[in-house]
Amino acid sequence: MDPDTTYLVALGPDPARALLRAGLWEHALAAVPAGGLAWRAQILADRFWWQLADPAGAEAAVAALAAADPVLARLCAAQLAYTRVVFRADPRPADPDLARDGFAAASGDARLAGWGTFWLGVLADHVDHSPAAAVPRYTEALDWARERGDLMLESYAMRHLGDHALEAGDAGGLDLLRRSYQLRAALGARPHTAAAAATLAAALPAGTESGQLREAARITASELRLTWLLGSL
Repeated sequence: MDPDTTYLVALGPDPARALLRAGLWEHALAAVPAGGLAWRAQILADRFWWQLADPAGAEAAVAALAAADPVLARLCAAQLAYTRVVFRADPRPADPDLARDGFAAASGDARLAGWGTFWLGVLADHVDHSPAAAVPRYTEALDWARERGDLMLESYAMRHLGDHALEAGDAGGLDLLRRSYQLRAALGARPHTAAAAATLAAALPAGTESGQLREAARITASELRLTWLLGSL
């Protein structure tokens, strides 16, 4: 048995999810079963977000998913569009509207409502520059995540609410950032944990803890080639 196969077996019955969370996108793609259009689209959209590479592959995977699951395909396409806009990765004129429409469609789907709502908050924050519109979206997404036990979404909603709390002078925002970091680490979500470590480090006073968090984020970002995170460290 070769090492890669041993690794996949060790991860259990759902290796693609664990590999995706670990930032091992090529391994995750190899673990997708035949006909796994939804998995391929999500893995490639996620890789584009973190590495800003191979948008054509992600776009093709999303297009292939459209007939089988149009709402999920629209959510993935919206994520690609938002990524292009926020990181200035060859954005297109229609991208803000494409992102808004896709996130809104997902927010109306019972399976995806929490994530669609969260992304609408991010869009309000970073494209529309409207914190007043963003915070209620994050709060709604957090409630949805807690009701369904979606720890990843819980971590993301907390991270953004923590930022806004700190900006409003509420020191409790630091607790939210720390909890977000802890949740991502517990999930084995390496790229996400690195981003949370960098965010927490920036919010802490200069010192040993902030320095260790920043260095941990830098090491992971280097190992996994997390393009935008590396650029921010």
